[in-house]
Amino acid sequence: MGTIKQKRMAEQIKVVLSELVLADLRDPRLQGITITDLTLDREFQHADVYVNALADETRHDEVMKALAHAKPFLRHELSSRVRLRKVPELHFHWDTTLQRAVQLEEIFGTLDIPPAEVEEVPEGEE
Repeated sequence: MGTIKQKRMAEQIKVVLSELVLADLRDPRLQGITITDLTLDREFQHADVYVNALADETRHDEVMKALAHAKPFLRHELSSRVRLRKVPELHFHWDTTLQRAVQLEEIFGTLDIPPAEVEEVPEGEE
């Protein structure tokens, strides 16, 4: 869950990282990626950063390698843009939420469930 301070700091770090990836990183492997979520541990020592390349799940490996390569730069920039005693170690994870949503949608689409019968209420009995 996290404290209010954790959530606020996580959101601030997420915004800064998103700006850095969008504007400052010149690596073509990172084109079109989105930082979907970020969580911090209680001591602000570790940040789990969830990323996704929308509509392109095949880029997983190249995106993760590019982020690992950019990690020192990102941490350095975070240290100058966010007030923290110590910049958290960044742990990048591929966000599979969209994939799971599509899979669930496909499963629900295959189910043969008859529509629910709606009981009509006669006028005046509302």
